[in-house]
Amino acid sequence: MFFQKLINKLMALIEKYHPFNLRYFKFIVTLAMILLLGMVLFLGWLSIKKITEIVTEDFNQQQLMLAKHAANQIENSVELLKREITLLSLSPAIQYSEKPALINRMNITFSSVKYEGVREIKFLENKTKKIYRIVEGKKCEIGNMQKEDEEFLNWTSKEENRGEIFFTEITQCKEVKNPQLLIMKMVIPVWQISIDESHPVPTNKFSGAIVFTVDVTYLVSKVTKKIKSGKTGYAWVIDHNGTFLYHEEQMFVGQNAFEARKGKKPTISFERINEIQRDKMLRGEEGTSWYISGWHRGVEGEIKKLIAYSPIKLKEKPQPVVWSIAVVAPISEVEGAIHTVHIQQMVIQGVIVVIILFGGLFINFILVTWSNILEREVAKKTAELKKSEEKYKSLIENAEDIILATDSEGKILSINKFGAEFFKKQEIELLGQSVSEIFSPDGRILAINIKQIFKTGESRQITHRVKSDTKEYWFNTNLRALKDETGNIYSVLGIARDITDRKKMEEQSYYTEKLASLGTLAAGVAHEINNPLAIILGFTDILLEKTSPESQEYDILKTIEKQATNAKRIVENLLSFVRHKEHKEQIVNINECIETVLDVMNNTISLNNIELKKQLQQDLPYVKGDAGELQQVFFNIINNAIYVMKGGGVLTVSTKYDGHWLEVCISDTGCGISKEHRQRIFDPFFTTKEVGKGTGLGLWVSYNIIKKHNGIITFETRTKEEAEETGTKFIIRLPAAKE
Repeated sequence: MFFQKLINKLMALIEKYHPFNLRYFKFIVTLAMILLLGMVLFLGWLSIKKITEIVTEDFNQQQLMLAKHAANQIENSVELLKREITLLSLSPAIQYSEKPALINRMNITFSSVKYEGVREIKFLENKTKKIYRIVEGKKCEIGNMQKEDEEFLNWTSKEENRGEIFFTEITQCKEVKNPQLLIMKMVIPVWQISIDESHPVPTNKFSGAIVFTVDVTYLVSKVTKKIKSGKTGYAWVIDHNGTFLYHEEQMFVGQNAFEARKGKKPTISFERINEIQRDKMLRGEEGTSWYISGWHRGVEGEIKKLIAYSPIKLKEKPQPVVWSIAVVAPISEVEGAIHTVHIQQMVIQGVIVVIILFGGLFINFILVTWSNILEREVAKKTAELKKSEEKYKSLIENAEDIILATDSEGKILSINKFGAEFFKKQEIELLGQSVSEIFSPDGRILAINIKQIFKTGESRQITHRVKSDTKEYWFNTNLRALKDETGNIYSVLGIARDITDRKKMEEQSYYTEKLASLGTLAAGVAHEINNPLAIILGFTDILLEKTSPESQEYDILKTIEKQATNAKRIVENLLSFVRHKEHKEQIVNINECIETVLDVMNNTISLNNIELKKQLQQDLPYVKGDAGELQQVFFNIINNAIYVMKGGGVLTVSTKYDGHWLEVCISDTGCGISKEHRQRIFDPFFTTKEVGKGTGLGLWVSYNIIKKHNGIITFETRTKEEAEETGTKFIIRLPAAKE
């Protein structure tokens, strides 16, 4: 009791003279305790993990050394066979078919290589097409060639294979009914290049071929069956096709390594070991890894195994022949070695954790007696502050404007959620970036105005463009200075509102009025042209009546009459285009609409040196729609085609019917549409023409007209980067009218 009172008085004194430190003391103690506990647990976990990794890696490296040693032994055996078959091919007795010496030389070689797995040696004589065969326990047999021998002889007779050793694919031995007995044949050409007493000068003629039949099972197993990794680990070998040449499971020998395991245990995924075999072992790489197996020496279930693999290089040129040997052992071999270390570390960590917990609890017990008052006061102030912050945050975050604050250099200090979503970035990514970069392409204007506000303190309002995801927006931004208690400007507040739709409405209104004025002007011009044309035709008619039909003057007058009539027809067609009409559905002949448009534009096409090709299918069905609107669509597309074929080209207009859709194709040989513009060509007011030469409404209007007629308008285009022949083809599909 006395001790408790003493502690309370001590805490009261500390609270009186050091209120700030006391307020956070309990938090610091708790945080320190948590950090110490976390550090102890983390270091313990890190230590155990590191020890496990080191021991596992060390064990796997030992397995890799075993695999490399075994691979080296097998390679040495193969090198011995290659050396012996080469020496045999260089023997004059073999090259010149000296019968007694030939058989004797083959017997000597066989006695040397039979311990490396050679089951027979054959000499294929080219001259007589006979074979000389040496087998264990039998005299030399002479016989006729089989189909396989003829293939060997054909390969060895080629000059480019001279001096090369051919390794055949590994197959099961047909002479012994044992699927685990695998054989491989080594073939080398024999040329008459050596000399002896009978042949002091080599003839350099092709003599035949030598064939070693090798027992691959014996060659590999004599090395791999002795390998033992840890207590229960073993080795296995696959060839370049993924066939098991040796395995602890005898039933796997001769089977495909990617299928044998699945056949024994179909419920387990062997994807990892298959990936190691396919991407590492069969490519001649060495390394270490792990995989999940379904068994190990009679024990079944999902077992994690460590694997080390090394290549066995039989031949490198011209075509490499590579096998691979793997040494595997269950990871339990490693876990047993580090189990004792884990227990010792866990005991030490447990003692440290208990000490930290008791120390932290004791200190917290002392602080509980006087910290409650401080906590209540802090909770009250925190609630008020949180309420104020949430109110401010709600106003800012729910605004549908971009609200941001910047420093004097135009770098963003804060930005609301709407602004971050507009730029499709996290708020933290935008902090510190300059408005000149974020609000491109007119961001530099914003930055200049912000600097002016820091100098003058006057608010500003500007209208500017902002580009986001290849789309361009218009914003109206208000900039206002934020001042501290002393009146100094510490930041600029910006509120940017999206006015893109309003801007487009203004532009659309402007261009609509402009188009209406152009239509009125065109109608007036056409009317004024009609008057002199009428006079020309009238006087021409009078002169024709007074001129003899056989005279040259009569022909000239007829030419004047014809050209004036053509001009009158063009003016009448032009008036039909500019005259405003309400949408009226009727039965429309598409070919006639196209002909009308082409008549109007014929002179323009000719003046631009453009060749016109018409491929109009006759007897087309009618479509239901407004002929004037459809003519406007054809006019807009053809006019665009003429524009892109400056200097000449080919304009092709075709129609056809596929049983449901009536299709109109208008193609040009212009430069094509670039990739960055293809998604926007049907947008209103988008144009690639020079200022004053296009409104950007032609294709937008055409798209809406075709859509109103329940049709489809698409395009195909090719630029010079995509094809040699450039151009664009617009395809318009309209539903045929019902009968």
